Amino acid sequence: MYVPDFYTDYRYILGTVGNNPLITIGINPSTAEPEKMDNTMKSVERIAMGNGFDSFIMFNVYAQRATDPNQMNKEINPMLHKENMRAFQWILENSGKKPIIWAAWGTNIERRKYLKECLREMLNISNRYNAVWCKVGKCSVKGHPHYPLYVKKDSRIEAFGVKTYLTSLWGKEL
Repeated sequence: MYVPDFYTDYRYILGTVGNNPLITIGINPSTAEPEKMDNTMKSVERIAMGNGFDSFIMFNVYAQRATDPNQMNKEINPMLHKENMRAFQWILENSGKKPIIWAAWGTNIERRKYLKECLREMLNISNRYNAVWCKVGKCSVKGHPHYPLYVKKDSRIEAFGVKTYLTSLWGKEL
């Protein structure tokens, strides 16, 4: 599963097809492709399989490819964001009764102000599908869920209160 199905400066979806996917949310895509998985994608696959999932889908808060998150757009590209949210909704519509979403964006959520708003919209969309949010490993000092590359290979998923997390980012109730 690869959307779009060619290499470009953005990516919405990368993963495998199955009946029980672990939907993983990073901050932004890097260079990985179906036949050229990077170490982050290998970690996502390993955690998914080790936790009883038959497939995984890598999605991101923002779809712009950047090997360094500091290279991401300074301001949000509204069209790119809109298409990213459409892709997220499509994933949830096609992922079964109760999608499982792994929060895996790490501390890079702080790199751009618009990322928190993108994530808030993702929470709203996920609520329509009764999605269950999880994390792997301990959160950072500021409460951010760990990035996949930095978790132990035998780590277990556990519940993640994404609404509480977002409220703490904003300092107010959502």
